This record gives sequence, C-alpha cells and structure tokens, in this order.
Amino acid sequence: MDYVKFGRSGLDVSRLCLGCMSFGDPQAEGHDWTMQEDEARPFFRQALEAGINFFDTANAYSGGTSEEITGRLLKEMAHRDELVIATKGFFRWKQAPNAGGLSAKALMHAVDDSLRRLGTDYIDLYQIHRLDPAVPMEEIVEALDAIVRSGKVRYLGASSMYAWQFQKLLHLAETAGLKKFVSMQNYVNLLYREEEREMLPLCADYGIAVMPWSPLARGRLARPAAAQETRRSQTDRLQPVLYDRTADADARVIAAVETIAKQRGVPMAQVALAWVLQKPEVTSPIVGATRQSHISDAVAALDLELTSDEIRALEDPYVPHAVTGLFAMPPARLELTLKD
Repeated sequence: MDYVKFGRSGLDVSRLCLGCMSFGDPQAEGHDWTMQEDEARPFFRQALEAGINFFDTANAYSGGTSEEITGRLLKEMAHRDELVIATKGFFRWKQAPNAGGLSAKALMHAVDDSLRRLGTDYIDLYQIHRLDPAVPMEEIVEALDAIVRSGKVRYLGASSMYAWQFQKLLHLAETAGLKKFVSMQNYVNLLYREEEREMLPLCADYGIAVMPWSPLARGRLARPAAAQETRRSQTDRLQPVLYDRTADADARVIAAVETIAKQRGVPMAQVALAWVLQKPEVTSPIVGATRQSHISDAVAALDLELTSDEIRALEDPYVPHAVTGLFAMPPARLELTLKD
C-alpha cells in the first residue's frame, strides 16, 4: 500500500479509502443491502491487512449505524493513532427543526453525535456532506473553525458542490483566518467526468486533496452493460438519479472498459479504478465493498498502469453529461433516500 500526503496538509493517508456506507443496519433508514457488524468484520480486517488506514462514513448512513459499526470494528482491530477516520454531516437525521443542515447549532450537535457513535475522542476529517444554501457561508466556516479549535476535529473537508461555491468557502476561510478545507469528496468516474472542467483544476491549484465517491459508478463499470443486475443495483434508489440506463455513450464507455480488461486479463473494476487513480488530482478514491473481492480488486488496481492508448480508448466515447450528484438543496426539501 502506498501512502500520500492529504493535499497540502501533513496528514498521511493510504492511496485507497474504504467507504463504509455498505455497513449498517438494513432495517434503519437508508439501504436494505447494508451489512450488520458480524458480516462487516471480515471487510475491515481485509482492508487493514492490505494497509488501508483511511475510512469514510457519514452520520446519515443507515440511521447512524454505519458510524457505530465502523467505530466498534476499528477499535477492535487497530490503534486509534494509526487510523484516519472521516465522517460527514448535513443530511437530516430526524424530522425536527435544526436536525440537519449546516447551521452552527446543527453542526455542533452533529459532530458530538458522530463522536459518540464512532466511540472516539476526535474525528480526523469532518466533511460537510453537501452545501446548505439556507445557511450563510460565513456561519458555516465559522462553525467549522470553532469545531476544529475545540479539539473534536483535526481537518475539514467538503463534498459535491459547484466549483464557484467551493472557491467562495475557501476564500471566506482564508480571509478571516479560519481553518480551511483540505479536501473535496466529489463524484468522478469514467461515466461522469464533468468535475474535470472546473472542480479538479480548482483543487489542483489550491492543493486540495480529492477523494472521489463512486469511482466505479455504483458498480456499473465493474460489469458488462448487458450483465444481470446485482441486488444493490436493483434496489439502489440513486441509480436512476445518477444514470440513464439507456445512454448509448455510457454503454460505449463500459464496453471500452470490458475490452481493455479482457486484453489485460483483469476484472473490469481494476481498469475503471486504475483510470481514476492515474488522474494527478486524485488522492484517495473511496471504494465501497459488498464482497471481499471488491477490496482485492481495488488494491490490485494500484499496480495497474494504463497506457496512453488505453486511457484514450476509455475516454473517447464520453459525451458531456448534465451536472448531477450535487443535491444542493435545503435538507427540509431533500428526500432521505438521496444519500450517496
């Protein structure tokens, strides 16, 4: 496993981050394909043995039970000082005023709840899960600064938003002498490359770490377009939001991944992830796992170097897509099912 600096911060993270949305109570609000603690245990063991030290979850995943399982299993298997634990806040955790969003009150409460569920004294990376347009940006950056200075959080990160919004947040924090964001968790894969236009150049210019979510397009890049769907793809409420299953261009991209995978004699997932990893702006893609082979493939992708001809073949079929994955709207108007 390779370790890299997390943007311009002094933090060292593994080249892969294990996404923990797959772990949680399937009866809780969220997804019915998530795994309970005993089923999740081998995945954490495998990730740690592979050298992964970076784990990402969120307070909204499975009603908070993802944080609980992540915290308990990491405490069981590793020393806290060897881990980088990331979580997120924004989505509403119950139907009540101030129970969601990025107001100072909501953020302070959300951080305390995440600390309790994770069973830790501090969070390495706390990320705003989306931008809350109902709260002034000044209030957001001031509240996050106070949380870091309280000792509850070490570093700050953001997630999918427009590049101009992220630049404004960075500017507000810098000019006010507040703690700045060191990372961006955004949506980047071979089926959605719109972040290459503005967000990735912005992150490169500011030295912001990039940790893409869904680098395999929720599994679509890991199997032929005509392959039988998995249980997750059949029940995942975000699939129809993020993808047009009838898009010819997407099918051509998937076919290109399949062709190169056959030529290389490797699974399609390795090719698709290797493409994300070769992008110079990308620090640590977030890889989810519902089978242990998913972690093995992700680790193997670290050693798969694509040629310039292969990269061109993967990229040529792409056509511009409508901007998606932001869900930038007040939490009160956001359905709880829209969780990445």
